[in-house]
Parts: sequence; structure tokens; C-alpha cells
Amino acid sequence: MMNKVNLAEKFSKFEECWSPKIVGTVNESHIKVVKLQGEFVWHHHEAEDELFLVVRGRLLMQFRDREVWVEEGEFIIVPKGVEHRPVAPEICHVVLMEPTSTLNTGNVTNERTVAELDQI
Repeated sequence: MMNKVNLAEKFSKFEECWSPKIVGTVNESHIKVVKLQGEFVWHHHEAEDELFLVVRGRLLMQFRDREVWVEEGEFIIVPKGVEHRPVAPEICHVVLMEPTSTLNTGNVTNERTVAELDQI
């Protein structure tokens, strides 16, 4: 289907944080929207790279050896196998692009793991 996606409209459809929603698919990758606030869990993805594009707010991507602030209109790619932890001091709207096999908590399974994603 060749429909445009309005990100503001998609973000308005949900309130919960750390629960990605699928808004499109490109080849073997999902395009997801997610709201972040607070600290996530340290994790890595064995086989998948992840792209985090900040649409609103700011994101601190923590790595074991450094931290990177990602501002509105910027993105960061976390290579597969790299341990990381997203942190958003205030509410942050993020677009994710990652392979369809990607589990949000990577190698960790806990209460924040979302195995079945909603499509909006």
C-alpha cells in the first residue's frame, strides 16, 4: 500500500512508554514509533542493528564506555552486539527502524519485553 504516514497522528494514538508500535514495513525491517521516558534496561541485539530517530524531545543513548545525546531531528544507529541503554529524562518520541526479528529488550526478557507488537 502506498499511503503516507503522519507521525504526529500515530503518536497521538497511544500514551504508554516503552511499547513500540509498527507503522510500516520496508523490506525485512519494521518502522516503529515509541514514546520513551525514564531509563530502559541494558541490553544488546545479537543479529540486528537499530536506528533511533528522535522526532520530539531528546534521548541519551548510554553505552558502557560513553554516552551520546540525540536531539530532535537526529538519529543514532546502534550496531548489533553493542550493549546500550536508552534514557529519556522527559517524554521523547522516537521512530525506530530495525529488522522484523528485533525484540525491544534484545537479549533480556523482563516486564518491559513486548513480544507481540501492535500495528497502528
